[in-house]
Amino acid sequence: MEAALAPYVAFATKAFAREATYRIEVLTEIGSLVLRVYILRSLWTALYAQNVAPVGLPLHSMITYATVAMLMSLILEVDATRLIREKLREGTIATDLMKPISVPFYFFSDGLGQTALHALLVVPSLLCALLLVRIDVPSPATFAVFLLAFVVGYGVNFFLNFLMNCIAFWTLETFAAQLIVRWASDLLSGQIIPLLFFPGIVGRLVFTLPFAAIYSTPLLIYVGVIPPARWAISIAVQMLWLVLFAALASVVWRAASNRVVIQGG
Repeated sequence: MEAALAPYVAFATKAFAREATYRIEVLTEIGSLVLRVYILRSLWTALYAQNVAPVGLPLHSMITYATVAMLMSLILEVDATRLIREKLREGTIATDLMKPISVPFYFFSDGLGQTALHALLVVPSLLCALLLVRIDVPSPATFAVFLLAFVVGYGVNFFLNFLMNCIAFWTLETFAAQLIVRWASDLLSGQIIPLLFFPGIVGRLVFTLPFAAIYSTPLLIYVGVIPPARWAISIAVQMLWLVLFAALASVVWRAASNRVVIQGG
């Protein structure tokens, strides 16, 4: 088992080292996040002053929600599966398919290495953000369930990106499709605004979409909108989307790997 996993551990370690090389970019990302936290605090404070608050989400919880969402984005916006598109353009995907490794698992381990570095950035980013905002701290049990929901959401996000990039096997370019999905995900995942703001039937609909499993479920658990009595069903819905996307990704990858078209020369 250890021998089988050794190459993927090496891939993850290499990705971590590669990302850590760009120190200025790392510092810039922390500064950008702190600035966005300050802007969001000012924005939500002004909006709540105009009585736009949803039921069950007071201002301090909203600021906590927005800040934690920003910290989550440090990790969830890492997309190692974009390598699929790049390797197809370069023609190196054919070589990868001949190697004695699981290519999808390679993409996952590469992303995991990048994610490890970005996870470390959460600590200094959080310390800087605490100078600007007050973040609610949940109970240990709530925080543990939040972490579980976050891990499942990470998996859903990975397979969603994987499926989008696999389109390149047929189209050679996925930018337009990914842009549409990214816009939909940003709006409907709860990253920018809580899904509680969507009214009536629209609100019920967006909660059933897979995007909600990425940001909304972990965040609503964190701020207490999803109570302990609903933790199990919320995680179960996330797991359902994870299994469905994983199964779909497996089918698409088998079809794609049998149809390699190399662009360029």
